[in-house]
Amino acid sequence: MAPILRWTALSLLLVVSSCTNLDEVLYDRITSENFLQTRADVTRDFLRAFEHCYWSIQGGNTFMLQENSSDELMTINRQGDWYDGGQFQRVHYHTWTPNDGYTSDAWNALYQGVNLATNSLEDLQGITDPAKFEMTQAELDGMIAELRTLRAWLNIRLLDLYRNIVLVTQIKGQSQGGPQVPPQEAVAFIEQELKDALPKLPTRQSLGENAVGRWTQGGAAALLVRLYLNAKVYTGTDRFADCATVCQDIIAGKYGNYALETRWDAPFDYNNANSPETIFGFPGSFGLTHWQYDSGMYWWAMPIQAPRYFGFTDWGDSNPKYALQPGRDVDSVEYNFALGKPFIKFQKYADDYRVKKYKNLGNSKREGMFLYGYLPYVNSSGRVDTVRGSKGPYALFFRDQVGMFLGAKPGTKIADKESNMNHGDHSSGVFPVKYPFYPSDDPNKISSAYAEIRLAEIYYSLAECRYRAGNKAAAAVLLNTVRARNYPAGSPSLYKPDGSQLTDQEMLDEWGREFLVEGRRRTDLIRWGVFNTGRWWDKEPDPDDHTAIFPIGQNVLNVSPQLKQNPGY
Repeated sequence: MAPILRWTALSLLLVVSSCTNLDEVLYDRITSENFLQTRADVTRDFLRAFEHCYWSIQGGNTFMLQENSSDELMTINRQGDWYDGGQFQRVHYHTWTPNDGYTSDAWNALYQGVNLATNSLEDLQGITDPAKFEMTQAELDGMIAELRTLRAWLNIRLLDLYRNIVLVTQIKGQSQGGPQVPPQEAVAFIEQELKDALPKLPTRQSLGENAVGRWTQGGAAALLVRLYLNAKVYTGTDRFADCATVCQDIIAGKYGNYALETRWDAPFDYNNANSPETIFGFPGSFGLTHWQYDSGMYWWAMPIQAPRYFGFTDWGDSNPKYALQPGRDVDSVEYNFALGKPFIKFQKYADDYRVKKYKNLGNSKREGMFLYGYLPYVNSSGRVDTVRGSKGPYALFFRDQVGMFLGAKPGTKIADKESNMNHGDHSSGVFPVKYPFYPSDDPNKISSAYAEIRLAEIYYSLAECRYRAGNKAAAAVLLNTVRARNYPAGSPSLYKPDGSQLTDQEMLDEWGREFLVEGRRRTDLIRWGVFNTGRWWDKEPDPDDHTAIFPIGQNVLNVSPQLKQNPGY
């Protein structure tokens, strides 16, 4: 877990892992006048929240809740591995309760970031003479604007997960948390924060090579896009026209110059920190921070011995917590539901470069985005071996199915036809590899920044707005502008210019292809109205829609009695 260096009374109320003296007010005598002495102090204070926020992309189970509750990823019981009291099955079936720890964990993780950002904001806002710190007023205003934008990003995620949230604007001197506000008030607050911050933020160009990890005008505008795109879910009033306007402005360069990459993998590659497609990202490196490569995210989204196949030996073996939900039953017959089946959705367009099996090509290059079939490697004895599991000595053949295949050869019909969350083996599932795992001797191993916002998202958001307005042709052109890099020149897989192939399901499928395992699938399903009504592998429609938001965890309620539980729990 990311270290927390400075705590406040409000943090103690919102975060479970705290002392029990809820009346204690920490640091009530520390002010910006005596805590900050140098420019370096101000910089450290400004940056304090950023590392925690990078961690929060997967910390607190935030990634798991967005993906496992959707039709995309699964954490199945693999012969006793990953059963864990059925907690991941409850996420899959939408039967979680406030007593499930992850319902508290995500709240706490995000509010820790909110509190850290707010605490730093109060410090910086308390500076009356920036010259004392060898800073200009514009530099100070820029830092304040970035912290407000960072807090807005956290608040959007809290709003999306819990809907009825607390708006934290003050930390110092506070002995208890504030009341929850209705979603309309939260949306208005976040929108105003971003609008106020935007003109004081730097542009990507003004920061140059230091842009990654910094909130810019483009980043703040992109957060407005997210807010407007989902506004109807949050408030009942659609803001698609506002969303389209901001998307157009971003694409036109009003908030900085951005450009799409021409290779599908470039936005995730080792040099993506300087990619013109990265609107906001967190910098990563092998020797420092690399949260997306850790166990809460992509390191556990592959088979146990997959690192041997990659030639990456620095961290030992992996652990298959996450895999794609299957598209076929144990007899290899495609399921007939429309949602889910993520790998089959890629295979629909057979010339998609991404459908290839992931393979390192040398010199910091790779091809393909999935692990399937046999995964060979040269073992320590210099012999060709293949990836195996922990439940038997047999070679594993990974397939787009869930069942007890064990050591069955590909194409073999097995007698056991059961396929569900509680009945899978280590051969079950295809595994996505979006960020590269280059070999241990590659100088660019584990060097990718985490691309939280890409220009592709702006194109897709604008395409959705055009589609919803009835202009399928414009939507198709926008989608194809991004999709062209996934296929050979002249590919028949590109949409027809008239948009006639686009339907609600195809739009949702295309969101899933482009943004596979980027921690947003639940949000997209809810916006398209199928999260609770839809059917996918081992998942029937919910009895009602109260699970469109998560409960506030009982551990949070126990220390914050002013909070009210979300409806239906």
